[in-house]
Amino acid sequence: MKKLLLVFLLNSLIVNLFGQNFQEKIAPEIRAALDRNETPDVLIIFKEKADLRAASTLKTKSEKARFVFVRLQETAARSQQNALRILSEHSASANTLFLVNALAVEKATLPLLQKLAELPEIQSISADPWVEFDGPVETSENTNNASDRNTVEWGVAKIQAPDVWLLGYTGQGITIGGADTGYEWTHPAIQSQYRGWTGDVATSQHNYNWYDAIHEYSPLNNDTSGNPGINPCGLNATAPCDDLNHGTHTMGTMAGDDGADNEIGVAPGAEWVGCRNMERGWGKPSSYLECFQWFLAPTDLGGQNPDPERAPHVINNSWYCSVEEGCTDLTVNELMRTAVINLKASGVVVVVSNGNFGPGCASTYGPPAYFEESFSVGSTRIDDFISGFSSRGVVTIDGSNRKKPNVSAPGQNVRSCIRGGNYANFSGTSMAGPHVAGLVALVLSANPALAGHVDEIENIVEQTSIYFADTLDCGASAGAARPNHAYGWGRVDALGAVQAALQWQPTNTTSPNLIAATVSPNPVKEATVFTFENLSGETILEVFNAEGKVVFAKQWQAQNPETTRVSFENQPLGLYFWKIKSGNAVASGKLIKAY
Repeated sequence: MKKLLLVFLLNSLIVNLFGQNFQEKIAPEIRAALDRNETPDVLIIFKEKADLRAASTLKTKSEKARFVFVRLQETAARSQQNALRILSEHSASANTLFLVNALAVEKATLPLLQKLAELPEIQSISADPWVEFDGPVETSENTNNASDRNTVEWGVAKIQAPDVWLLGYTGQGITIGGADTGYEWTHPAIQSQYRGWTGDVATSQHNYNWYDAIHEYSPLNNDTSGNPGINPCGLNATAPCDDLNHGTHTMGTMAGDDGADNEIGVAPGAEWVGCRNMERGWGKPSSYLECFQWFLAPTDLGGQNPDPERAPHVINNSWYCSVEEGCTDLTVNELMRTAVINLKASGVVVVVSNGNFGPGCASTYGPPAYFEESFSVGSTRIDDFISGFSSRGVVTIDGSNRKKPNVSAPGQNVRSCIRGGNYANFSGTSMAGPHVAGLVALVLSANPALAGHVDEIENIVEQTSIYFADTLDCGASAGAARPNHAYGWGRVDALGAVQAALQWQPTNTTSPNLIAATVSPNPVKEATVFTFENLSGETILEVFNAEGKVVFAKQWQAQNPETTRVSFENQPLGLYFWKIKSGNAVASGKLIKAY
C-alpha cells in the first residue's frame, strides 16, 4: 500500500510540475524512469515536417538529393532552435537528426524535460533505449575448398547475376550503402570495392565513405561488474570496422569478389560505403536514424560537412527495430517510416530484410520491414521454397493488412565473408536483402538514367521476379495470389530485371525552374526587399520568426521579375526564415534583424 501511495505522489508531483501537457507529450516509459530518479535517453520529436513533394518532379538523383537535403535542414533549423538553446542552458548532449526533424538527447533530467515539454513546437518525447538484434537464425563456419563447390555462390547463380555480368553489367559506376554491425574493409573479398580504397591501406580515404554511429557502449553488454568488455572497434571508429561479423557478411553478398575462388557478390563491380548502427548487436532507434541520415548526405569522419552528392544509390538494412526498442505505432515507429520516405524522395532505394519470425501468418511486424514505403525482402532456400523462418504477411500491426514482403531472394545457408579474412554460411532474411541491393546495382549499371527513380526501379524488380505460390492462406490473403504474403511478387531475377531496365526511358517531365532570389538589406533594420526571378503562376511568400510563427504572408499571380518589400519595424531582433513557392518551384533562406 505504501508503494502505491509513493507512486501516486510522484505522479502527482510530475503533473504539478509539468501540467497536463507534459503527460500528453512524454512516453509512459520515460515517466516511469523519472519516477525511479533515472535520467533516460530520449528522442525529441518536432511537429513540423518538410514539404518534399516537389522532389518527385526533378529529373536526376543529384537534383532530388540536393533538394531534399536543403529542405530537411531548413525545417530542422527553424523548428529546433528553441530546444537547442534550452539544451545548451542545461549542458545537455544532443544529436540533431534533421532527416526526421528530431533530437537524440542522452541522460535527460527532469528539469530539462520540463522546459522542453513546454515548447509548442515539440510533438512528443519518446524513449531511445538499447535493445539486442537477434541476427542470423543459423550460422556455420565454412572451410570448403574451391574444388568442393562452385566459385560463384548458389544464391548469386540462382538469380542469374552471372548472366548479367556476361552482358557487361557488374554494378560499375554504382554505390551501395550498408547499415549494420560494421565492415571489415580489408577483407580480400570486399577491399577493392570499398569506395575509399586507393590501393594502399595507409592512404585510403574514409571521409564520406564510412561513418560510425556508435558513440557509447551499450550498458546491456556489461558484465556483472558493470564492465562493458572489449569492443574490437571501440567508439567513433575512424576506419570501417565490424564488431560482430554480420555486416561484413551482408556486404560480401552485395559486392564481394576476391578475384580468385570466392565470387560471393551479386554486383562485384559496384563500390560500397558503410555505417555502423549497432554495438556488438545492440542498437538504438537513434543509431539507426543516424545512419539513415548519413546515407542521405555522407559526412566526414567527424559528422561534419554533409554532401548529398556522395549519397549511395541503394542501401541495405538487415536489421529491425522492435517494439521493445521503442518503435511503437505512434512515436519512434513513425520516425523510422519518415526516414524511409525522405530517403526515397532523395532518390535512394531502401532495401530492408522482412524479418525472421516465420513461419506463421502476420509475422511481418518489425519496423522498417512492414512499412508500405520499404522494399522488403523474404528468404528462399536453394530449392526456391520459402524459408521456414521468413516472416509472412499480412501486416496487422498497423491495421493495413497489406501484403509483405515485396519480393524474396536466396537467404538460407548463404556463404559470404566474415572477419579475419574468413567465410561462413549464415541464414536469415538478413542474407536475402543483400541479394536485392546488389541486383539494384546491376540494374542501375545497365541503365544509369534510372538512378533516382525509386518507384520505377522497385516496379522493375517486382514485375520481373519469378512467381511462386505459398502453401498457406493467411486470412483473406490466398497463398496462390500474386503478390502473396510469403514470396511477395516472387523470387528476384537479375537477368530479367536488367533486360527490363534496358528498355526503360525517362518521361518528358521537365524539372521546375529554379527561383532566383536576393534579399537586401540582410541584416535588416526597418525593411528589406525581396527580388525574385523565374516565378510562374500562383506564388506564396511567407516569413517566419524563430518559433515558426508566420509574421508576413503574400499570395499573388506572379510575373517576372518581381520585388516585394517586407517591413520588420514592429518585429523583435533575431533570426527569421523565408520561403517562396511558385508553381512547382520552392526557394527559402534566412535573414536577421540586428538593429
